Amino acid sequence: MTNEQAVSLLEDLRSHNIQELKIEKEDFLTFRQALMKAEDVSNFRGVAKHHGITIYTYEPNWS
Repeated sequence: MTNEQAVSLLEDLRSHNIQELKIEKEDFLTFRQALMKAEDVSNFRGVAKHHGITIYTYEPNWS
């Protein structure tokens, strides 16, 4: 995964083009770097699964 791909996937989650995103262990660091640069980073939720897989969703704060 490239940084550009990670940014694109974040935008897909943000715009609800996809409901969740599965990130494999080998792509995690690249994806995380892009995620940490996002202004709305706190709206993304990551849940760790087996074998280094993380499932991300976008849950904006409405308060």
